[in-house]
Amino acid sequence: MTTLALDLGTKLGWAVSFGKDGEGKPDVLHGTVEFKTGRFEGGGMRWLRFRKWLDTMHEEHGPIEAVYFEEVRNHRGIDAAHSYGGFLAQLTAWCEKREVPYQGVPVKTIKVSATGKGNANKAAVIEAMRNLGFSPEDDNDADALALIHFVSERKEAA
Repeated sequence: MTTLALDLGTKLGWAVSFGKDGEGKPDVLHGTVEFKTGRFEGGGMRWLRFRKWLDTMHEEHGPIEAVYFEEVRNHRGIDAAHSYGGFLAQLTAWCEKREVPYQGVPVKTIKVSATGKGNANKAAVIEAMRNLGFSPEDDNDADALALIHFVSERKEAA
């Protein structure tokens, strides 16, 4: 089952899991992608690029059969909240159109799974992912990896 995990934001962290490889290790691709708007672009261009990116992920690594995203309930500011809401709206509409199930996972739940602490800082999550054998680019990438790890562990336990 191909699963996509997302840390939604202008600099978006992503991880795609294809299950386990022949040696029983997680088969995961991961990284970050930016959706900043250019100086002469309208604000909607960010969302168009995000939807195009989802289509590309679906075509190149899919079909994507499930999507999980970091469910943020507390934002640092109004702009961050608006941006997150826009990404979430585009993601859920994209999933609904393709009948792909999606689910948010609270930040604290992801951090507890990755580090054992619900209030772990970014460095602790990055270190936890390195300890699992990943090389995250930054905290966005590490958050997506922590989410895909949480989802994989939950599926194995079921």
